[in-house]
Amino acid sequence: MNIDIAGTSLELLPERAAFWRERSTLFVADTHWGKAAAFRAHSIPVPYGTTDNDLARLSAAIGKTNCRRIVLLGDALHAREGRAKKTFAAVAEWRARHADVEVVLVRGNHDRRAGDPPEELGIRCVDAPLYEAPFVFLHHPVASTQGYSLAGHTHPAVKLRGRGLQRATLPCFFFTPTVATLPAFGSFCGNAVISPEAGDRVYAVAGDEIVAIPTVY
Repeated sequence: MNIDIAGTSLELLPERAAFWRERSTLFVADTHWGKAAAFRAHSIPVPYGTTDNDLARLSAAIGKTNCRRIVLLGDALHAREGRAKKTFAAVAEWRARHADVEVVLVRGNHDRRAGDPPEELGIRCVDAPLYEAPFVFLHHPVASTQGYSLAGHTHPAVKLRGRGLQRATLPCFFFTPTVATLPAFGSFCGNAVISPEAGDRVYAVAGDEIVAIPTVY
């Protein structure tokens, strides 16, 4: 789904990414690589394969858009305990397949604790905010006087209710007049249900589709 924002347009993808065609840039937030490994390091049994599956989904978004750059809006790594060889091997293999795509990480709160990805992965790491008109790239969803903010951090989701008492909670893209918050890209992440107000826009990720959700529902 294409939307107009801040004088340009973004394409919202069901892969939980947003594409800025004007700059051939793919935006992704909260990959949380190594989160499952961090849990296992604390003797909490969780399934294997989440990083591989997420990287495959990221490759699909690259193939769909032919982007030349990826901007990670914070929390690429989950925790220092998740810096496992298997995790980095998976990311390195993915990076080798897309070596011609520039990857920039705008550090988030988890990155400050986990540390930057290894240099050999070719991911340029910068502190927030990163300005590129008309946008401000950062991790925490806060308004900026320098442009329209693109962020992550809160893992937004929308709760839907049907007339037959159906209920569903779906990850979503959440646009306010000053800030856009992307859904968490990582599949092993929790969600926080949003409370949109008049003037906000909400786009839910429903399987292979992006669905516009009325702000009063």
